[in-house]
Amino acid sequence: MSEDQSPIRIHRKQALSMEELVQQYIKSMKLAAGLNTQRIFEAWDACSGAGPFTLKRFFRDGKLYITLNSSVIRNQLYFQKDSLVEKMNAWLSEDKLFTADNRTVNFIRGLILK
Repeated sequence: MSEDQSPIRIHRKQALSMEELVQQYIKSMKLAAGLNTQRIFEAWDACSGAGPFTLKRFFRDGKLYITLNSSVIRNQLYFQKDSLVEKMNAWLSEDKLFTADNRTVNFIRGLILK
């Protein structure tokens, strides 16, 4: 090191928890919408039990579109749509990686079964 260069000092800021650090990283890299969509799909699998019968998943404008390969299961789930939406939103609200304040991908408002 030459005489005119002094060592760089890094001042400590307030320490952040890993949870806060991950949330800041997700926001700064603009990953929240994609991550929220994946968390919604995981909520569907966890709450409905129909993950193995699900062919396609799509989320847009607060609606979760699900294509199932069994008409019998689709019929059974059709009558549970409202309770499934409530269960999935409760699951998402407890999820640490789900960003509830995201404008594009937020909580589920409707469920469309195909």
